Amino acid sequence: MGFKKLPKPSPRALQPSTPLRLSPIPNTSLPPPPATPLTPFPTLTLSQHTHKTNHHDHLLRFLKTHLTPPFTPTHLLHFLKSKLHYHTSFTHYDFHVFNWASTIDSFRHDHSTFEWMSRTLAVTDRFDELGSLLRFMASNPCPCSDGIFSCPRTEPIFRFSINAYCRVGKLDDAVVAFECMRKMIDGRPSVALYNILIHGFVKCGEHDKALEVYDKLTKDRVKPDVYTFNILISGYCRNSQFGLALELFKEMREKGCCPNVVSFNTLIRGFFRERKFDEGVAMAYEMIELGCGFSTVTCDILVDGLCREGRVSETSELLLDLARKGVFPDGYDYFVLMENLCGMGNAGKALEVVEELWRKGNVPSLIVCTILIEGLRRLGRIDEAFRLAESMLRESMVPDSVTFNCLLQGLCDVGRTVDANRMRLLASSKGFAPDGMTYDILVSGYAREGKRKEGEVVVDEMLDMGLIPDLATYNRLIDSLGYARSSIPRQVNFIGN
Repeated sequence: MGFKKLPKPSPRALQPSTPLRLSPIPNTSLPPPPATPLTPFPTLTLSQHTHKTNHHDHLLRFLKTHLTPPFTPTHLLHFLKSKLHYHTSFTHYDFHVFNWASTIDSFRHDHSTFEWMSRTLAVTDRFDELGSLLRFMASNPCPCSDGIFSCPRTEPIFRFSINAYCRVGKLDDAVVAFECMRKMIDGRPSVALYNILIHGFVKCGEHDKALEVYDKLTKDRVKPDVYTFNILISGYCRNSQFGLALELFKEMREKGCCPNVVSFNTLIRGFFRERKFDEGVAMAYEMIELGCGFSTVTCDILVDGLCREGRVSETSELLLDLARKGVFPDGYDYFVLMENLCGMGNAGKALEVVEELWRKGNVPSLIVCTILIEGLRRLGRIDEAFRLAESMLRESMVPDSVTFNCLLQGLCDVGRTVDANRMRLLASSKGFAPDGMTYDILVSGYAREGKRKEGEVVVDEMLDMGLIPDLATYNRLIDSLGYARSSIPRQVNFIGN
């Protein structure tokens, strides 16, 4: 068996003669010549050094052990997937084995081996070999295409390869592969293939060539879909051609293609980039009228854009209106709005927004509640902060120890140590772990209010939890409650004392 490596495409062969000339490529690859059975791999593919020769011999023995003619594409595919693929020394010879199988008279590749080999070469970025494979496939089509119709797996094989070319910016190679595929399939390519090419050109900043592909799509009477228009609209916005993006959006609707949330998000972001905030908000309401649901990304664009412009109050009303209309997206975290409201000293408005959204079923996140509690506490609105914290705990949202201790301190400062301790017990039942500072705040609060017995209970609990490190700390706490040293209510033994 002769082992003949398929010819690699020259750089000139992989490039169209003119920019985006979608013309068929010449058939420069011929079927591999027949070979006699059991001939070794050609030594031209390996070095003449001794260790290389030994490696070649090991590979040949490995192949003869697991794959000897005659075999079918199923056998070859099993060998490539289950044997060669996991062999640390021979896995990179997969395309050599694929080529060698092509030289055997009794064997013919089908779409299963073509597909596995093309995907393997694509994901490992072996694009020279991938080009050789696609040309070989064009010269030696799948056996199931011997009749009137072509192999139905041809387009998916080329689609994956074209996408791989576009992923690494080999757009000329992608165009060549696209045209090669056009000759092989029945009918016109799917719109998904055109979209891959259009997206590839847009991503590389070649928007004019992307439009040429779109024109080609139209001439081929392939109906563009929402992804086609979204890619081009995004390209116009990236190139600061927002007016053309709006014209294409209009064309999209005229052609009966319904925009989706990505279409609107792209245009809203474009309006905001152009500082046309009213038009961007109007576009958001148009989404609602068309029944296109809001996403968290939509809200992010609106809230971030309006808050950056200082239109914080308008942003609050917008979110409340969305909730009233029933289109507020589940799971949207509006902490940016809370930061802006509380940063402006408007925690009262922030509380109104949170409470109304909460009543509508939009439970705020832990970070939103934490920001709001801190904002209310700074304004001295301890009662409202306390109610919010209780609501959080009922929803099993436990604040961090810093926020919680600050809230306890605020309650104790206004003579509400009993409420502070009650909230500490509720938080503990929800998983909050009090620290020494938590108990210290409570003991100090009870001491100021003259509630010795309640304070003693807290001190005893601290002892039980090991939160009093030494006798001096214990004496300080007891002294704060007004006890004399000689009347310590509990005998305590500390390590080292």
